[in-house]
Amino acid sequence: MKWISSIIFFVTISVVAQKSIETIPVKTTSLNVDNLVGIDNFGTIFYTKENTIYKKNKDTAISYNNLQLGKLTSVNSFNPLKINLFYQELNSAIILDNRLAEIFKIDFNGINTYRNVSHISTGYDNTIWLFNQDTQLLEVFDYKTRTTKAQTLKPIDSPILDLKSNYNYAYLLTEEELLIYNYFGSLVRKMKNDGYTSLEENNEAVFLNKEQNLFYLGREEKQPIPLLTNNILIPQFFVTNETLYIYNFETLQEFRIKLN
Repeated sequence: MKWISSIIFFVTISVVAQKSIETIPVKTTSLNVDNLVGIDNFGTIFYTKENTIYKKNKDTAISYNNLQLGKLTSVNSFNPLKINLFYQELNSAIILDNRLAEIFKIDFNGINTYRNVSHISTGYDNTIWLFNQDTQLLEVFDYKTRTTKAQTLKPIDSPILDLKSNYNYAYLLTEEELLIYNYFGSLVRKMKNDGYTSLEENNEAVFLNKEQNLFYLGREEKQPIPLLTNNILIPQFFVTNETLYIYNFETLQEFRIKLN
């Protein structure tokens, strides 16, 4: 019986060991910015430095800042035609086009139903996802009509760590859970937060950061799968298709993710 138990033990260890995703180093480049916002399929980099957002490719670099709104809290470049900037101190957001020209300003203080916003992210068409701290609800907000298209049914009382989205879903990471909502505001999936502190979304898969380790959660996976990154520090990361970017405030490291 002991040898049967040993076989089962080693088979189990082997299966667990195989349940990981390899990453292959591609290149490392020098980069000195405050925050890496995103990188598109063409290698265009979006980043912030000294309260200014930059869009840089091989040929050109353009920028935008708005000193009147104070400190820039977050930037989302998922839709490069409608980049959203959030200024939490003044409870305001700016929508930029692909030339970083201002096309819309949202002052949540001046809307009929006041919203105390802590997080925003890109939505479909003329909408953004926002978290209202007063109601503790996540909303799909149309910034042109100033109306709520949808919202979550139950308040979210756990502190918010991160919010990312695409046109179909919002991925809300709280201290207690990862919550995934569709654009009707319905909860479609939830998972206990086992120490994750930030997330990125790519092609409806979630990448989670936990204690300088990355994990992959696809639509079909029940549990996050570790990414092998050779134990390097991961202050900031971003994923585009099957490319992982890790930024440590001095260099930008690029890896290919072997999902298949």
